[in-house]
Amino acid sequence: MNLIANGLQLLQVISYASGVPPLVRIGAIFSNHAEKYTSEMAFKYAIHRLNMDQSLLPETTMDYYIEHVNRFDSFETVQKVCKLINVGVQAVFSPTDTILATHINSVCDALDIPSIGRSVHDFSLNVFPSQQYVNQAFNDVIHYLNWTRFGILHEKKHGIINLKQLSRSIQCEVHMRQVSRGSYLSVLNAFKGKEIHNIIIDTNSDGISVLLKNILQQQMNEYKYHYLFTSFDLEMYDLEDFKYNFVNITSFRLVDIEDVGVKQILKGLRSFQHHMFQKPQNLHVRKSISIESEPALMFDSVYVFAIGLQTLKQSHTLNLSKISCDEENPWNGGLSLINYLNAVEWKGLTGPIQFKEGQRVQFKLDLIKLKQHSIIKVGEWTPHGHLNITEPSMFFDTGFMNVTLVVITILETPYVMMHYGKNFTGNERFYGFCVDILETISHEVGFDYILDLVPDRKYGAKDPETGEWNGMVAQLMKNKADLAVGSMTITYARESVIDFTKPFMNLGISILFKVPASEPTRLFSFMNPLAIEIWIYVLIAYFLVSISIYVVGKLSPNEWKYIHPCNLDIISIGNQFSLSDSFWFTIGTLMQQSTDIYPRAMSTRIISSIWGFFSLIIVASYTANLAAFLTTERMINPIENAEDLASQTEISYGTLDSGSTMTFFRDSMIETYKKMWRSMDNKRSTAFTTTYEDGIRRVNQGNYAFLMESTMLDYIVQRDCNLTQIGGLLDTKGINDTFLEDVYVFG
Repeated sequence: MNLIANGLQLLQVISYASGVPPLVRIGAIFSNHAEKYTSEMAFKYAIHRLNMDQSLLPETTMDYYIEHVNRFDSFETVQKVCKLINVGVQAVFSPTDTILATHINSVCDALDIPSIGRSVHDFSLNVFPSQQYVNQAFNDVIHYLNWTRFGILHEKKHGIINLKQLSRSIQCEVHMRQVSRGSYLSVLNAFKGKEIHNIIIDTNSDGISVLLKNILQQQMNEYKYHYLFTSFDLEMYDLEDFKYNFVNITSFRLVDIEDVGVKQILKGLRSFQHHMFQKPQNLHVRKSISIESEPALMFDSVYVFAIGLQTLKQSHTLNLSKISCDEENPWNGGLSLINYLNAVEWKGLTGPIQFKEGQRVQFKLDLIKLKQHSIIKVGEWTPHGHLNITEPSMFFDTGFMNVTLVVITILETPYVMMHYGKNFTGNERFYGFCVDILETISHEVGFDYILDLVPDRKYGAKDPETGEWNGMVAQLMKNKADLAVGSMTITYARESVIDFTKPFMNLGISILFKVPASEPTRLFSFMNPLAIEIWIYVLIAYFLVSISIYVVGKLSPNEWKYIHPCNLDIISIGNQFSLSDSFWFTIGTLMQQSTDIYPRAMSTRIISSIWGFFSLIIVASYTANLAAFLTTERMINPIENAEDLASQTEISYGTLDSGSTMTFFRDSMIETYKKMWRSMDNKRSTAFTTTYEDGIRRVNQGNYAFLMESTMLDYIVQRDCNLTQIGGLLDTKGINDTFLEDVYVFG
């Protein structure tokens, strides 16, 4: 008998010397809170399954030792870890609780014992997906949803995502609030007041049920709200009250419940649970359709350890040694074991598993979204392929919601115009640029709408005294309309209370004025190049010069000559400058025409020269002015710019009532514009118009300048030759074809 026993012992030693010992001990630390059986049961079932299935470790049996600790008692945690090490465990497992994992790893690192859990140290393995990749996954979802403004609810010392890294990687308006169970309601109320409709929930899984109840209390479960949960266990919560209000709830999950292998494991886990307790326990495996991420990760952790042992068995021997926390002698076989664990590649409950330096770098996250009656998979994310949306209609197609929106608008050519015939009813009454865009969006997004005019026919301006808004802005703020379309100018005040789409053009304020009427053609229009005074002076000079030449010619002896010098019988002396000849000589010089009369005396020549120079200047000036006058009729505008308009009182001016142009002048700090505003405000009844058409009609009547948007001004000027633009743009801003109370139609 002794010989047989010695032979069996020798055979066992030989078998052990070739790889893994026949008995491998592992330990686990669990928190002793109410839900401790979730991960603990998955841990026990994984070991039971390995021992029953001899295909992985056929000659090895795994034995486990479990300790429960208070997650906030670091001293007790260290004592329990040392107790497991004294028993001789080859690895210590801890749940995904980061607080417990930190204390456990501090002991395991010192003794070179592999620790499989959540944190990353030299001798630890993190089965949870790398936080860097998880952060990138949520970042990709935010970019896909095109969120430009959202809020984040997070709890202290808890978070699946790194909030600092997330805030640095996106260029958005982010409102971050740290919360606890007692502050959920107040923070949600603050977000509702600020009209923050996109919210990331990064809180402890234990508090999500309370948070969901607070969302219902705040009535924030409407279609315009979108919640992105960082928890991987969204399917485990009761969302019955959210299924029929079209609220958007999105999250990732680790466990693909549609996978055949996952279904088999969950079925076996449920049977094992029933066998252990003789009745179903709260394992969060509901009707074999799902499992929480924490027990699933614990199950995969045990299998990762077993696969690592199998790989080590082929080339190394796992040496056991007696170690303890008191002696602080590291385990010689720990380094080899942790290296083989890092090399494990396997597909478990949480998908594909692969490690790099203790971090899990290979996994798959299913993107799920709440739909009526159920939660469905709409895409997936992997570290290499990133985000792949398989159901884009779940985010950007709301046609299944059967929603009819109330849309308001304002008449303004060519953006929104109206048919006044009896054959046009409902939405068919309206046509124009913005109406075409609204029709296209409704078909692509999938919603119906009722289009009607804003009651007060105003865009919307804030009363500086009461603080109340009017026009389309007020309709949106009071929830009397869901959407508005029109050529509404983006201003800071409006953007602080409503959301705008991106502007489709830039514009400014300009002055519309009537083209000055040209003077009627007259018989003596040729005299217009010179003033009437000039013509009178020329005429007077003509008479004076002619008489002067006549008188001087009579007095000067050199101007007298013989009439018949060859006839000595008849001696007669005559003067060439008679009164008529003097006038003829002067007019001929003025017309730059030669005559038969030439002055001989020095005095007459001086007078003729002066008159000739004077005639040259007059004729040259007249010719130049006549050419310009005949080429283009000079139309002199009484105003050339805003300064001219502000400095005069003959021409009245104004703008559209309760529009952005009126707000511009009212709030301007420039002295010229302030002066114009005071003038318009004093003549409010005549300065402001209710519609653009009324302002254009008053401009056509004359003696009125209308301040309006440059795009509309260009449209009017191109169709009415009697109107023109005065000066340039007074300011520059963007204009929208659509603007919204919220952004729900885009998901």
